[in-house]
Amino acid sequence: MGYGVPELVLELNGRTWTLDRSRTYTLGRDPQGDMVIDDPRVSWRHATVRWAESSWVVEDQGSTNGTYVRGRRMQQVEVEAGAAVRLGNATDGPRVAFTGTGQAVPHPRGEALRMQDAAAPSTPLPSTGASAQAAAWGPGSAPSAGARSGQQTGRQEPGDSVPPQHPAQQPAGTGPGDRSPTTFHRIDIGRVMRIGRALENELVVSDLQVSRHHAEFRATPDGRFEIVDLGSHNGTYVNGQPVRRRLIGPDDIVGVGHSTFRLVGDRLEEFVDTGEVSFSARHLTVTVDGGKQILKDVSFGVPEKSLIAVIGPSGSGKSTLLRALTGYRPADQGDVLYDNRNLYKQFAELRQRIGLVPQDDILHKELTVRTALKYAAKLRFPGDTQEAERETRIDEVLRELKLDVHRTKKITSLSGGQRKRVSVALELLTKPSLIFLDEPTSGLDPGMDRDVMQLLRGLADDGRTVLVVTHSVAELAICDQLLVMAPGGSVAYFGPPGEALNFFGYESWADVFSAFENYRDYDWAGRWRGSQHYRLYAADLEAVAPHPVRAQSPMSRPPKPQSWGSQLGTLIRRYLSVIASDRGFIGLMILLVPAILGGVSAVIPAKHGLMPPTPPDRFNSGAGMVMMILVVGMCFSGAAGSVRELIKERVIYERERATGLSRSAYLMSKVIVLGVITTLQAVIICAIGFSVREIPEEGVIMSATVELGVTVVAIGFTSMMVGLVISSLVRTAEKTMPLLVMFAIVQLVFTGTLFQVFGKPGLEQIAWLMPSRWAVGASGTTLDLSHLMPPWDRENPTDLDPLWEHTAGQWCIDMLVLALFAVACGFAVARLLRRHEPEVMRK
Repeated sequence: MGYGVPELVLELNGRTWTLDRSRTYTLGRDPQGDMVIDDPRVSWRHATVRWAESSWVVEDQGSTNGTYVRGRRMQQVEVEAGAAVRLGNATDGPRVAFTGTGQAVPHPRGEALRMQDAAAPSTPLPSTGASAQAAAWGPGSAPSAGARSGQQTGRQEPGDSVPPQHPAQQPAGTGPGDRSPTTFHRIDIGRVMRIGRALENELVVSDLQVSRHHAEFRATPDGRFEIVDLGSHNGTYVNGQPVRRRLIGPDDIVGVGHSTFRLVGDRLEEFVDTGEVSFSARHLTVTVDGGKQILKDVSFGVPEKSLIAVIGPSGSGKSTLLRALTGYRPADQGDVLYDNRNLYKQFAELRQRIGLVPQDDILHKELTVRTALKYAAKLRFPGDTQEAERETRIDEVLRELKLDVHRTKKITSLSGGQRKRVSVALELLTKPSLIFLDEPTSGLDPGMDRDVMQLLRGLADDGRTVLVVTHSVAELAICDQLLVMAPGGSVAYFGPPGEALNFFGYESWADVFSAFENYRDYDWAGRWRGSQHYRLYAADLEAVAPHPVRAQSPMSRPPKPQSWGSQLGTLIRRYLSVIASDRGFIGLMILLVPAILGGVSAVIPAKHGLMPPTPPDRFNSGAGMVMMILVVGMCFSGAAGSVRELIKERVIYERERATGLSRSAYLMSKVIVLGVITTLQAVIICAIGFSVREIPEEGVIMSATVELGVTVVAIGFTSMMVGLVISSLVRTAEKTMPLLVMFAIVQLVFTGTLFQVFGKPGLEQIAWLMPSRWAVGASGTTLDLSHLMPPWDRENPTDLDPLWEHTAGQWCIDMLVLALFAVACGFAVARLLRRHEPEVMRK
């Protein structure tokens, strides 16, 4: 007879529970659980405690950050009095302790504590310095948690699990690095194993990137296994490619959210991406038109949970490198490996694990911090994610970044460093393991510079790999590795920051950058490759021959986390929130501008209004002038309301597009909201302009007032679409105003009311390309301007403008052409938006 297992008391956060053998206890953030733990590192349903025949067992329920005993991550562990378990983190996660209360119950197994631990080491290696580790493991292949620890040698019960596959046996470039599996799962013949976020699944994955019922592993009659996607929002992947149904073998890697699975016999090895992954770039080369290389043979590798800084003078290719590393603009040659997996080939899946914070803010500054994150979470998480789950994740991120005290403040009211924290918070919503930042300290004072870099240091220490491109050299000492780019896009140094100045032989970075400028033709890359530092930190990566990326199989486009309709609804609500928070925009564009334009049309002399004249007057020339002002004014008002809308959100759109945003949903949200605003503007302009005029009762189809109002709305909508074209075409917001003014002037000239346009070869055809020409034509059809205005040719008064013909057919043609203009502009905007998207997202 072995040792006894006594009745247990569970201690957590100062509270105690005497455990009852007849029931199972749940631990996690779920308020309905038995032991509620309010800690962002703990999953919603993290673990359970239950009596199993002759011992108490703590079992992890597929948590994201793991359950640990004595620093080792485990799936299931038997506990007795004196044992302790950590949740979410091996060192400082919430501690669950067990103490005895009564007589021991005989325990036949004779073990007080046994682990079924798929990822834990038997004996850790002695700690070493950063340089020593890099020399021992080689750059870019720094050990993951499992690799540093060695192969597991703990005892296993027969039938409980199979030994994890040795790293050397894993398929190179497709598996989850050299990490040992997090846990194992058995698949029985004839049984279906369903994967998802909901607790009723056989395999629960506590990841908001995973749908409630995500996918199923099924055994086929011939003894093989297949993976079947259940209509998940973020997709199920095999070897990085999205699939609906596919047979899988031992060399296939199945991706679901932040977890990957490999089939070994009748068991699944599960690898949970908790940040313990390596990242490396190998022989990255980017060539632009003309054959010029702006990135030359860049190779480096970084270990897990590290902070890497990239510095270099202007023109050294830092931004190009960042786009190549993130997959936004893949290199023409070379590979980017995330956890030993090719990012370019498997971008559809791996994009969920990579965060990018551009130099410009990627949030709408008019919104409050919490509101901005709420809309971002709505767009990025699966459609079946409950609001409470999203709110909980937002609160976790705000607490982690110490932004909870600013949650109700508008982003525009925050300091530069705090705004950058909000941008980082947006990326942390999806728990990325790898985060890139482009010039996060640009424009910040030295104090904020230090705060931001310390924030990044903390993110790395919490289990993420962080790469930051920066011009600031004040805080490089807190980084683990430093990559220095030389002019021309080559590597001048890679290694510990503390050794960099000695390597270059200068006392300050100002001297180094001056040397780069003064000796631009010097072979800095050759000097680096001939150094001892190169042999320590990069030689292993250089040994792999480069190959062209473009010649590989095409990259698959990722699925969208939300349905098209759901994205459209969220985008419309967010856009309306942005507009509602900007009272100046509301007052200017919806009230002031239409009122002024309507007032201008009202003061134009028109003795007979818009009516036919009475004798002795033969014509009413003022009618054409009034309609010209209304049409041109609406051209300006409609285009002015949209001309900045896309350019000001370009960075936001580019980032959201990479996370699965629908281009058509984004464009349609702009069209709908701006269309409503333009309609309101047209109603106000017409109400003021027509209020002081006499208008005929009958038009060609309906009431003349209605026909004229529809015409003004149509030209406003078409001009709004032209404004979107301008906004998607320019590179800076400053260029929109000259184009807007030019558009309005051109529309004024070609209305056909200032001088004769019809019957003039060349001039008439150019006028056909102007929306104002057809809008005035529609209003001229309604009012019969051909006979209301004096003829251009008095000697031939029957030579009339064909676009003003007083018939229902001509009015419909004029309106149809305006509609075709608007549709053509919509297609043009959609095509122009493609220029600002990651290449993998382009159709």
